[in-house]
Amino acid sequence: MIKSSGILFLLSLLSVQANSQNEFDKYGPPGSIVYSDLKEALKSDKKVYKMDLSYQKIDPKVYDKLSKLSDLQVLKLCGNEVTDYPKNFDALFNLIYFASYNNKFKQFPENLQPYSNLYYLEIQHSLIDSIPSRIAYLNKLQSFKFGNTDDTLSLPTSLKFLKNLKDLSLEHCILDSMPKQVFQLNALNFLSLVNTNTFYLSKHFERLPKLEVLIVENNGLTNIPFDIYKAQKLRIISLRGNKLTRLPDSISQLENLSLLDLRGNNFDAEEIEKLKVLLPGCQIRF
Repeated sequence: MIKSSGILFLLSLLSVQANSQNEFDKYGPPGSIVYSDLKEALKSDKKVYKMDLSYQKIDPKVYDKLSKLSDLQVLKLCGNEVTDYPKNFDALFNLIYFASYNNKFKQFPENLQPYSNLYYLEIQHSLIDSIPSRIAYLNKLQSFKFGNTDDTLSLPTSLKFLKNLKDLSLEHCILDSMPKQVFQLNALNFLSLVNTNTFYLSKHFERLPKLEVLIVENNGLTNIPFDIYKAQKLRIISLRGNKLTRLPDSISQLENLSLLDLRGNNFDAEEIEKLKVLLPGCQIRF
């Protein structure tokens, strides 16, 4: 019999993979061949733009030749039993998408400066315990997704220099403090903090003028800042699995709010009715 923790792990991995496939398909030249065999790709050498090496145990000698594919733009690794990046990985300066799932990397690539073209970066189920300050070199990065670690995760102050970051997901990891750096990313459109040990939020929602989707789930929140109304473009808010008993009346000023998910909290009947009055055009889930 599979233990419940094992089932949750499998469900988490399957969900991540489904979402990642959608993102994988978006990147690279239209109509590009997706290579799934590294040895075959190395025979072609040039014009290899997309590669998905999921669920393959790769010969270390072949793995270290991956950097020869200098045209590579899209690379996905998953369950490859690798613990480090291939030699000369920074030679892949044309990468616009890189994702790794269930590989036990202990850190980010040592040199991030060559990846200035990277638009999408995702690392899940690794052994990484900190986001390095050198992430600021990824000045074109639009989507960054990281999570599923068993250690405390530190965020650098340099995170604020990712001026083009629109989509940030930090999930199933323990942040060492309230993620104030996140509230300095003015271009954010989508923010997800799920099971991150985030017990309170910054009041500086005016710094997120483009935010449309806010997900803060399974974090033990007991209150939401009054200033949440300053993120005026919010359309969707999910606060599932916290310890909330009320929301500030200022939430009524979010004129674009269409969905508010409050399941798994402690709202009484009176507070529920009040929210329905404050947000007549919003779908509220209790």
